[in-house]
Amino acid sequence: MISRRTALRAGIGAAGAVGGAALIAPAFSGGVALAADLDPSAIAKYAVPMPVPRVLQPTSVSGTTSTYTVTMKEITKEILPGRRTRLRTYNGEFPGPVIKARSGQRVVIKQINNLAQPTSVHLHGAHVPQDSDGGPMDLIPPGGSKTYTYPNQQPHANLWFHDHAHHEEAEHVYRGLSGFYLLTDDIESRLDLPEGLDDIPIALREARFDESGELVYVMDDFMNRNTILTNGVPWPYFSVEARKYRFRVFNQSNLRFFDLRLGAGETFWQIGGDGGLLEKPLQTTAVKLSPGERVDIVVDFAKYVPGTRLELTNTEGPGPAEHVGKVMQFRVMKNLTVGAGPLPSVLRTMPALPPATVQRTFDLSMDEDGRPNAQGYINGKVYDMHRIDTEVKLGVPEIWTVTNSNKLAPHNFHVHLAMFRVLERNGRPVANDGESAWKDTVSLKAGESVKLQVTFESYRGDYVYHCHLIDHAAMGMMGNLRVV
Repeated sequence: MISRRTALRAGIGAAGAVGGAALIAPAFSGGVALAADLDPSAIAKYAVPMPVPRVLQPTSVSGTTSTYTVTMKEITKEILPGRRTRLRTYNGEFPGPVIKARSGQRVVIKQINNLAQPTSVHLHGAHVPQDSDGGPMDLIPPGGSKTYTYPNQQPHANLWFHDHAHHEEAEHVYRGLSGFYLLTDDIESRLDLPEGLDDIPIALREARFDESGELVYVMDDFMNRNTILTNGVPWPYFSVEARKYRFRVFNQSNLRFFDLRLGAGETFWQIGGDGGLLEKPLQTTAVKLSPGERVDIVVDFAKYVPGTRLELTNTEGPGPAEHVGKVMQFRVMKNLTVGAGPLPSVLRTMPALPPATVQRTFDLSMDEDGRPNAQGYINGKVYDMHRIDTEVKLGVPEIWTVTNSNKLAPHNFHVHLAMFRVLERNGRPVANDGESAWKDTVSLKAGESVKLQVTFESYRGDYVYHCHLIDHAAMGMMGNLRVV
C-alpha cells in the first residue's frame, strides 16, 4: 500500500494538481481485501441526463409552521448503467430531497431511522436550539425517530442536511445521507433572479465503485474516489434553453475540493455562497469549493447558439484529469420561455462588523506519516464528547484564527450555530469576493491560516466545530463549543 504521506509528496494528494495516471491499489477493510475497483474509464461521459432533486412537500401546514416526515432507509438504485448500488437515503432519494423554507416560518421534521445504524441529522448552517442541531452524540437508534424543529430565525441561506453520528457520519454521507434546505426571505425573493425551473440545486460528490457497482468506502480514501457524481449520476449532461439559469452548487463530498470552470474560460456570475447572497454580482471564470461549501452562480446561456455544448470542468486534484477533471456538460437548446431579466447591480447590504473583544486560536492537524488508524486533532486534541473545548458568551463578537499546521493534508473549518465573516487569509485581507460574504465553512490548504469574526447570538447550549472533510471529523478533528 502507498501511504498518504508518500502519495501527497508525489503530487497526487488532495491539494495536488489534476493529472497523471490513475493510482489504484488493493483496498483493505478490517484485514479483508475488497472487490476489485471499477475503472472509471468504463463509464461513458455525458451520456445520461442530470436529474433535478425533488422538492419535498409538507405533510401539513398550520399557520407559519410546515411539518414534514422523512424516513432514512437503504435502497438500491442504478447509478452506473446495468449495475445497482446500495445507498443510505432520505426518503429513498439520491440525490436527497429539497426542502424550501422561509425566514420567520418554522419547519418541523420527524426523522425516522429505518437503517441498521444510529444516525443524527444536522442542518448545516442553521441557527437552531441544541436539541435540534443534530450533534454527533445526539443519536437516533435503528428503528427510532426524532423530531427536529427549525425556527428559521436567520436570513436567507443555502443550507443542507446530512448525517452527523460520530464515527458513522463519514460513511453515511458517502453512501447518500444528504439533502438540500433552501431558506429564502423578502430580500432575496424581491430580486429578479432565475426561479422555478431555472433555479437548480446541484450536489457534487466523489465516489469509488467496485466492479459490481457497489460503493467502496475506506476511511480517508482520497486517492481512489475518482468518479464524480453530479446530482447522483456520473458525468451527466443537462439541457438548458438560451436564457439565464441559477445553479446552487453544493460540495457534498467527503474529501474532494473543486475548482470549477465553464468551457474555455467562459464568464459567469457568482451571486452567493454558504450564507446567501453577496452584496453584488461578481463576474468570474472560476469558483472554488471545499467539502461542505456552497456557491450560487448565474449562467446566461442566451449568448450561445442552440446546439452549443459547454463543459463544467474541475482543475483540482487528486486523480486523473480524464475523470476528476470533468463534472458535467450543458447542452444549449432553443429558447422557448422568457426568463429573468438583467441581474440586479445590488443584491443585499452587508452590515458593518462590530468591534470584537475576544480572540482565539485553533490549530488543525492530523497524522500524515502513513501510520494505521491515523487521527485528527484540533489544538492537539482528539474529539472527546465529555470535554468542553471552547466556552463563548452569547452575543459577544469574537475573532478566531484558524491554522492548518499540516505540511501536506488540506482541511477546512465548519462552525455550528453561527455564520461568520472571513477577515484575512494568510495575513492578508480577503478581497471583496465570495469569501468576504457570510459563511459557515472555510477552506485551509496545508500551511494556510484564516482569521474570521463570529458572534453566537441565537441560542445557548453545546455545539461543535470541526473539519468538514467529513472523514477527518470522524477521525477526531472536532471540538465541543458551549455558548453561555
